[in-house]
Amino acid sequence: MKIQFYGYNAFLIESGDKLLAIDPGALFFYWFRFTSLFPKKKWQDITHIFITHGDPDHYWHSDRVAKASNATVIFNKSMLREVNGNILALGPRVRGVKFITKFKQVRTLTIDETIEIDGMTVRGVKTTHGELALKIGPFTKVVKTGPNERIGWGSIGFDIHVNGKRILSLGDTLLHKQEWEVLSGPDVLMIPIGGKIARNTMDEEAAIQAVKTIKPKLVIPCHYNCPGLFSRTLNPADEEKFKQGVEALGIQCSILHTGDTIDLDGY
Repeated sequence: MKIQFYGYNAFLIESGDKLLAIDPGALFFYWFRFTSLFPKKKWQDITHIFITHGDPDHYWHSDRVAKASNATVIFNKSMLREVNGNILALGPRVRGVKFITKFKQVRTLTIDETIEIDGMTVRGVKTTHGELALKIGPFTKVVKTGPNERIGWGSIGFDIHVNGKRILSLGDTLLHKQEWEVLSGPDVLMIPIGGKIARNTMDEEAAIQAVKTIKPKLVIPCHYNCPGLFSRTLNPADEEKFKQGVEALGIQCSILHTGDTIDLDGY
C-alpha cells in the first residue's frame, strides 16, 4: 500500500485494484485560484472518493473527479438532500448551502455508522470543524460554523479498513478525546495540526493529545502551512516540533510534502 500526499487534506491511497482519494479539493482562493490539488492525470484512475466536509479546499473538484473516474463518492449523509424528488448533493462551487449536484454513485454514512463497500469497511468518525480566522493584512475575519453556514458542512472522519490496513483520516477537526478512545490502533493516522492561528482545526499540542488517545502505528500530519488567499502559509504550524512530540510517545511520524509518497510496507 502506498500513500501520496498533495497538501491540505488531499491523499491518494493505492492498494491492490483500488485508488482511494481523500478530499479532492482545491487551493483555497490562493491569489484568486482554485487549482486542483490532485493532478488531473490522476483523476481517471480513482476508484473511491472520500469527502470529509464541504469546504472548497476539500470538495471543490469532487464532482469533476467523479465524472472523470466514475468513482463512488463516500461522505456524510448530511451532504445529500431531496430537492423536488431528486437526491442532490451540496454544490461544490456554490455560495451558501445549496443542493444542486448529482453524483452517479454515492454511499453515505453517519457518525459511528459502519458500511461495507467493495471489500472495504468504513466507519464514520466524530469530527467538528472549528471557526476559521482569516487574516487579511492588518484585519482578521472570523467565519463561524453553524446549522445554516457552509463552513465545515458535513464534517466527518473516516476509519477505513482496506486490504488488511486501517487508515484513519480526520479531515478538519478540533479535539474529541473521549469519542476517539474507541479508535485505538490504526496503522495510519492523518491528522490536522494547523489550527493555532486559523482555529479551524487542532494545533500541534491538541493533535499530540489526539495521538496519545488513538495510539496509531504511524502519524502523518496534514492541513498546515497551506497556501490560501494571499498567504503561502494560511495556517502555520511547526511540523518538526509535532514530529518530536509524537516520537516521544514511541510512535512513528512521517512528514510528507506535496507529491511525496510513503510505502506502508516499510512500517
